[in-house]
Amino acid sequence: MPVGAIFNAGVEGFNRAQQDVEQATANINRATIERQDQQQTQQGRQLQGANADEAVTAPVSQAPRVDEELVNLKVAEFNAKANTESIRTADEVLGTIIDIRA
Repeated sequence: MPVGAIFNAGVEGFNRAQQDVEQATANINRATIERQDQQQTQQGRQLQGANADEAVTAPVSQAPRVDEELVNLKVAEFNAKANTESIRTADEVLGTIIDIRA
């Protein structure tokens, strides 16, 4: 496999890992905000003396789970590190090839 292809694969993999980090952090933020909103709604109902038997509407979309998103964040970190090592290795190999030819 050519050194350039390895370098490009490493860069593409690193970019995917960066996107995964951004997605996981966005989901963690969304889950945190939704949890705070739910707590405020429950506190408001308690203050208003809402009946415990009242029907509560389900959220439109399932809130992301923070624990799953933290795992996704860690996986993305490992992917980024692995792809960084691929880039570093391709760089070293290319440097060695240049030194041999010079």
